[in-house]
Amino acid sequence: MTKEELKPQISTIIQQPTGKPVEKMQAVCDLIQANLPTYNWVGFYMAHESEPTLHLWCQAGEPTDHTVIPFGKGICGQVAVSNKNFVVDDVKAQDNYIACSIHVKSEVVVPLFKDGKNIGQIDIDSNTIAAFDATDERFLEWVNEQVAAIL
Repeated sequence: MTKEELKPQISTIIQQPTGKPVEKMQAVCDLIQANLPTYNWVGFYMAHESEPTLHLWCQAGEPTDHTVIPFGKGICGQVAVSNKNFVVDDVKAQDNYIACSIHVKSEVVVPLFKDGKNIGQIDIDSNTIAAFDATDERFLEWVNEQVAAIL
């Protein structure tokens, strides 16, 4: 399935009249991870309201011990500070990388904005080197716009 083919299904999940936001976000993670072969791990980290930390709300893929990440630490923590997308073609080349799995080769993290504020992010890990490009960034930005509407 392509990213474009997933969009209507994601919209359907988001627009369901019942269900908590975190449940819808979990369904989005599950859908994306199951249908895009290079998306081996998909998760949403959300910023804590008063502490400079990110907290894992939901994820699809192998479980991770990294459920709380300080701002500035790892790729996710850097995005929390920079407010910019971060594509890593080879995680081994990154000094400030938190290894979640020995299988992960590349990562993309896209900030999630609500009313102009960075409130979290979508994090994707791949077991393939250089798995992500600009089309992935645009898709994940779109996903985050849909999610922001229910937060």
